[in-house]
Amino acid sequence: MKSYMEYFKEICKIPHGSFETDKMKEYLLKHCEKNGFKASVDEAGNIHAFKGNPRICLQSHYDMVCVGEAPNIQTFEKDGFLMAKNSSLGADNGIGVAIMMSMMDKYDNFEVVFTNNEEVGLWGVARFNGVIKSPNLLNLDSEEDDKVSIGCAGSVDMYAFRNLEKIDCNGFLYELKIDDNDKFPGGHSGIQIHENIPNAIKFMARFIKENGGKIAYFNGGERRNSIAAKVDAKVIFSNKLREIPNFIKAEFMGKKESKIYKFSDELLNMLCIFSQGVRAFNTEVNTPEDSINLSTAKEVDNKFEVLFFARSMSAKGLENSKFETLTLAKSFNFDIRTENQTTPWRPEINEFAKFILKNMQKYNKKAKFVAVHAGLECGVFLAKQSDLKVASIGPNIFAPHSINEKLEIKSAELIYKVVDEIVKNA
Repeated sequence: MKSYMEYFKEICKIPHGSFETDKMKEYLLKHCEKNGFKASVDEAGNIHAFKGNPRICLQSHYDMVCVGEAPNIQTFEKDGFLMAKNSSLGADNGIGVAIMMSMMDKYDNFEVVFTNNEEVGLWGVARFNGVIKSPNLLNLDSEEDDKVSIGCAGSVDMYAFRNLEKIDCNGFLYELKIDDNDKFPGGHSGIQIHENIPNAIKFMARFIKENGGKIAYFNGGERRNSIAAKVDAKVIFSNKLREIPNFIKAEFMGKKESKIYKFSDELLNMLCIFSQGVRAFNTEVNTPEDSINLSTAKEVDNKFEVLFFARSMSAKGLENSKFETLTLAKSFNFDIRTENQTTPWRPEINEFAKFILKNMQKYNKKAKFVAVHAGLECGVFLAKQSDLKVASIGPNIFAPHSINEKLEIKSAELIYKVVDEIVKNA
């Protein structure tokens, strides 16, 4: 019988970035078959499997955010952490998947759901068409081992866009790049949004604006739920640049005529005025209440598109963020559309939540209930089956969605033991 860590290292060898998960799906289906679980797959690629008379359902998503050299993941251990060389690790949520696989080797009478494409707006679970047989669902996608999550933020993608019109401009042309992992490490736009991690798009826009530049090309950010770490741009200035911050790599291309965005000034003004990060803080659950991340800004299909990703612990907060962002975009003649809106999960302390906390406290006495400023699939399951009792736990994962992602090994072992105790006693 393999350990959960052996399963995780197998997972790391299989490409499973969002929307490129077919090989992982087949790998998991074979595991279900091997252990005698009756499995079904819906059109979204969600795997729902059960065995016997389940009392609890374990759930994780099997896609990951690929940053750096991922999906070519080369793992290594250092100072008690598991990391990947020059790439995201995929412990979010691969370690949850691995723990579930290990439980399937050991136990009968329980249920699993492996959801697909969670990292792109809870895409898979939103299309889940199964019915959970168990009365209780435990999600393994949280990232701190002293917390039992009983609530989460809802979110919405907001795309400000404009037709890509260009005009001629003469001046000093520079290629500019931000790719400095020390100053711009990136990170999760939910659970790390309060850490004030610098957004590379904001910094590049300010530098161009302060120096009177006109944009010929701009491509910033990596993922909708990541804080932007990289930017590439071509910019024309009326004078040669004298002072360039050390975090911007600049290559002078000569004095020449080039085509720039007709709306360059409006774009820069919108990016500079936009307020990145936490907009309101919830002191009752000690977590951000409302936040917005400037995720990407780039050319897409003959348009220029800026993605703002808002989160809130309340439906009212989401609507307010939508209104404010719409007003900002319209002020600079950008149209806007919204996609992938999810419902917040309101905190509830019930008997199942108490059962999970009790088992967590056997291994970590400091464990407590929290609500998280991130998207968890629990809220979507609850919207589909309101009678479900749900909670979420997970090991300590630092800097997910970045090349600095690392999993604390002793914490993963702790969560494995907690899940084993829960499944055994459910």
